[in-house]
Amino acid sequence: MGSLPPRVVVVRRASELDALLARHATLGQAEFFLRSRGGDLGEMRQRHARLQRALATVSAAIPLEWHRAAVERTDLDRFAFTPDDIIVAVGQDGLVANVAKYLHGQPVIGIAVQDPGAQAPGVLARFQPEATADLLRDLAAGRERLQPRAMVAARTDTGEQLVALNEIYLGHRSHQSSRYRLRVDAKTAERQSSSGIIVGTGTGSTGWCASLANGRGMPLPAAQDDWLAWFVREAWPSPATGTSLTSGGLQPGQALRVDVESDGLVVFGDGIESDHLSLAWGQRVEITVARTRLALAG
Repeated sequence: MGSLPPRVVVVRRASELDALLARHATLGQAEFFLRSRGGDLGEMRQRHARLQRALATVSAAIPLEWHRAAVERTDLDRFAFTPDDIIVAVGQDGLVANVAKYLHGQPVIGIAVQDPGAQAPGVLARFQPEATADLLRDLAAGRERLQPRAMVAARTDTGEQLVALNEIYLGHRSHQSSRYRLRVDAKTAERQSSSGIIVGTGTGSTGWCASLANGRGMPLPAAQDDWLAWFVREAWPSPATGTSLTSGGLQPGQALRVDVESDGLVVFGDGIESDHLSLAWGQRVEITVARTRLALAG
């Protein structure tokens, strides 16, 4: 960190109760809505209270002379991060993945908000709120070890880019058949019709990619590996389309190239379909190991 006090950016997502109040304005109206559908406002209020306690603990841990800012998940694409920021994501693992795509090497602390009886913190949100003060001091002093996590990037031939921490999906927006030409290297290519392509990192290897690798004998990268695994879902054999290229690995410097041959295709990352690239017939997409990596504390 530089000589100036760092800025701590606390990232959170709205609780279920926040979302409900945004729709129904008052607790009374929200409770009536839930009761009419067999829901329980009490459990929702308890989860909201746990999040508020965690946020208060994190806020109290930030030294008074440091700068601070807060941002909700829905506003991440409009928030201006600076190179010297320290990011504290308070929530579940998915929140760390949400913020990772907007960063360029800034350290990230994942703070877990757990339900009672949970066995352990998450894989990315791995610390309890009470650990925040020590972690911030160690990061500022350069004592905290950071784990670099590979990310996956998709770039179009028109200059658009999307980055994800777990995996990227390329296919039809409704997951129906998509047609394209898949090129693995200069000599290996195939026209395909499938329900999409998934390219995942080691961080995402326990999710979507794990189910796709089952039965294929395809190894998956470990959490801190810097290579990617790719899979074609349900490739369809026909006189015009093949099924010989359905899985493989991508090392840094290698690219999976996709020439789009149907309408309605998209690229999205980490399951967030609303944040996507729209692809037109004839466009080319290159999927690679991203240049940037998540710098995860711990």
